[in-house]
Amino acid sequence: MAGHQRNPSMGDGLKTPHAVSLKVLRLSRPSLAHQYPLPNSHDLNISAKASLAYPPETPDDKFIVSPVLNLPEAFGSAYVGETFSCTLCANNELDPADTTRAVGGVRIQGDMQTPSAPAGSPLELAGPEGDEEGEGSGSPGPGESLQKILRFELKEEGNHVLAVTVTYTETALAGEGKAASGRVRTFRKLYQFVAQQLLSVRTKAGELSDGKEGMSRFLLEAQLENMGEGAVSFEAVNVNPKPPFKSTSLNWDIHSPDTEPPHAPILNPRDVIQVAFLLEQQAGVDAEDETGRVVPADARTILGQLAIQWRSALGDRGSLSTGWLTSRK
Repeated sequence: MAGHQRNPSMGDGLKTPHAVSLKVLRLSRPSLAHQYPLPNSHDLNISAKASLAYPPETPDDKFIVSPVLNLPEAFGSAYVGETFSCTLCANNELDPADTTRAVGGVRIQGDMQTPSAPAGSPLELAGPEGDEEGEGSGSPGPGESLQKILRFELKEEGNHVLAVTVTYTETALAGEGKAASGRVRTFRKLYQFVAQQLLSVRTKAGELSDGKEGMSRFLLEAQLENMGEGAVSFEAVNVNPKPPFKSTSLNWDIHSPDTEPPHAPILNPRDVIQVAFLLEQQAGVDAEDETGRVVPADARTILGQLAIQWRSALGDRGSLSTGWLTSRK
């Protein structure tokens, strides 16, 4: 029995391959390449360069880090507190020898869907350095591309979806470059990734004996653990106190005026560091809540927020702030 043959519809003619393709590439810093030298090569009468992939002029048979940079081989991990950056490339796939079609009005739009905003929020796109063109649109010629860069601060843990929409006008040419007809085409692609916690923060606060003039004092302790895959170098760990308190750090940034400040600690993967702060009540300053109203003396005491700034491999910046931390009676 012969199968039923459907008559072609007008919609079939529109389902032609798109003349514009989309590439999304994450922007991240390279890393130093590792090489594994042969130990004690001099004792074996073997050149130290024999086992090195990138031998320098004066090789060291005990140093595994080479001066060569490696580009990322995969997407990698995305961490809360860091900036997610990627480039969006809309490529004109028309053959330069094709004189029957032309592409113009290419426009790129991006939205980021987060756990708190599943419907998505629009993203601002910037052109490459030195690109004066705005609004994420352009008319690349055959074989050329329109590139835009987005940067998004990761503020919450969980699934994120980058939705990219490309819209362009495909024009049929009748000859001598004259337009015969045109149509607007669009397509949308989704890219999913997970934002993870880089620093695990555990805090506790205890009340100390009253200070001068009966002012309250609290000791705030925090335990910071590196949950990532690389080392973290701290730039600052501070407490933003809430009135009527002032904060004093009890950490590595305490030093005498006549000495150089010590280097901030480096936290390797799964390492833990303890930090502490002294919060003292200031005389003549009343405690206020979020609306500016004075808080009764018997209410829960809000001390402040812990603010952390760090740099990861090769200088990537990151920052994290906790919620309001309260005292433990």
